[in-house]
Amino acid sequence: MKITVITGSPRKKGNSFAMTDAFIREAEACGHTIQLFDAAFMKVGGCHACMTCYKTGKACSFNAEFDAIATSILDSEAVVFTMPVYWYSIPAQIKGVIDCLFSLVVGGKAVAGKRWALIACCEEEDRTVLDGVRIPMERTAALLKWDLAGEVLVPGVLNEGDIEKTDGCKQAAALAHKF
Repeated sequence: MKITVITGSPRKKGNSFAMTDAFIREAEACGHTIQLFDAAFMKVGGCHACMTCYKTGKACSFNAEFDAIATSILDSEAVVFTMPVYWYSIPAQIKGVIDCLFSLVVGGKAVAGKRWALIACCEEEDRTVLDGVRIPMERTAALLKWDLAGEVLVPGVLNEGDIEKTDGCKQAAALAHKF
């Protein structure tokens, strides 16, 4: 299966990246093909609501780098989003990508039936803090008519390496078997 993975953390040695790496290693060991996009290192701004999606031949008239992500999503059977919680919500580094998914709807692209997953972590021990990421992503997937493969939601990690004190990487690796 071809899986598009989109990360939303600027910390390459951070906790969500560690879980992402565990997922990717296991997914590739299962025979899946991974296309990785690190949104924090791309220039993808928010949606302009211009309604020109795909009318110029690209997914977005304003976000050229998003076109590669959109193309990968269209070519994939599954999409995995990975990110930390930033101030009780989706990090800005990936929010532009999520907003630009609107182009798939406006452009009339057939995306229904894809599988999706979420890998997220947060600093606080309160698991409900992850709702700021989980709920918008679940609503996004519902709009796109994507089927949930699974979620790995790990509270209580802030500093690089904190994830090693949890089973987050093990959960992320196990997620690869749900595709």
